[in-house]
Amino acid sequence: MKYKIDFDSIRWSSPIAGVRHKVFPFQDKKLRLVEYSSDMEPHWCDRGHAGYILEGRFQIEFAEGTEVFGPGDGVVIPDGPDHRHKATVLSEIVMAVFIEGA
Repeated sequence: MKYKIDFDSIRWSSPIAGVRHKVFPFQDKKLRLVEYSSDMEPHWCDRGHAGYILEGRFQIEFAEGTEVFGPGDGVVIPDGPDHRHKATVLSEIVMAVFIEGA
């Protein structure tokens, strides 16, 4: 079993324009290193996310309001349509790490 994740050895892939990520599967979860660029079109998402912002600034819109996240901020968004959210990149890039369901 490896305990250290070598993200340098994992290839970038792009699930949508303006977003690229490196994914490490682990049990029933995945650890994602994600880079969002200002080219990402804001879109509604109802998938849950739990993670940490490493670099850059995000504005995330929720039904009940908008929050800004930056370096050092933790993010916890539950799954489901009641927690849908739309992110806008406020800096050139946002780099984050998320732990999500597989």
